[in-house]
Amino acid sequence: MIAAYLRHLWQARDEHALHSPFVYSLYTQAIRSRAKPAATAQIEALRKALYRSSETIQVTDYGAGSRTRNGTVRSVADIARAAQKSPRYAQLLYRLVRHMQARTVLELGTSLGLTTAYLAQAVAETGGQLISFEGCPSIASLARQHLTQLHCPPVEIVEGNLDQTLASRLVNLTSLDLVFFDANHRYEPTLAYFETALTKAHNDSLFVFDDIHWSADMERAWAAIQAHPATRVTIDLFGVGLVFFRREQPEQHFILQF
Repeated sequence: MIAAYLRHLWQARDEHALHSPFVYSLYTQAIRSRAKPAATAQIEALRKALYRSSETIQVTDYGAGSRTRNGTVRSVADIARAAQKSPRYAQLLYRLVRHMQARTVLELGTSLGLTTAYLAQAVAETGGQLISFEGCPSIASLARQHLTQLHCPPVEIVEGNLDQTLASRLVNLTSLDLVFFDANHRYEPTLAYFETALTKAHNDSLFVFDDIHWSADMERAWAAIQAHPATRVTIDLFGVGLVFFRREQPEQHFILQF
């Protein structure tokens, strides 16, 4: 990741390199904005409390695991540090939902619910629905407790292996406005979830992929997504990658500062 980050620093540009009105607006109004939800203080206070937690839980991990801890018993503090998006990126997701006026939002990977809380605040403002998928029942239970503790707007949490739950839940949805992929940091599952979600995408959908430089496997998945015939515009912010399907846009791939 160090080599990938150095490459990103060398290649990344800012708004002065953008000639697309759509991408310029997105970058200046959402990506580089500092807007955050009113509940930020409460969410971040919970994050700090989880970092200090001595609780351990039994986990079921269908993904690529953690860089720091693996095994069936993990501490809540380790999960909070390793599996949650930083406040900076969680607030970016909040702004992206609002900027795109996304009403049907999916989160693939609930974890402890902190990023979910940011998404829920944004979806409440757009008047939409948030459906979050979590493979581990004990982690899903904690996430529900945390969302209740934060007095979050309603969130549907779907438990179970995403290989089965994603397709079955999509059957009852007409379309997807925004999907945050943070479930399984491996090549084949990432592409499989992308293809599954793509069946409900529309011209203005936004797919956000977490940790696109987390491993060589994820960088390969990101390259395949960029090369997919449905993909028109991608934005690499290092920590996440944004994918758009706007047919009116020329095919372009941006590496931008965040």
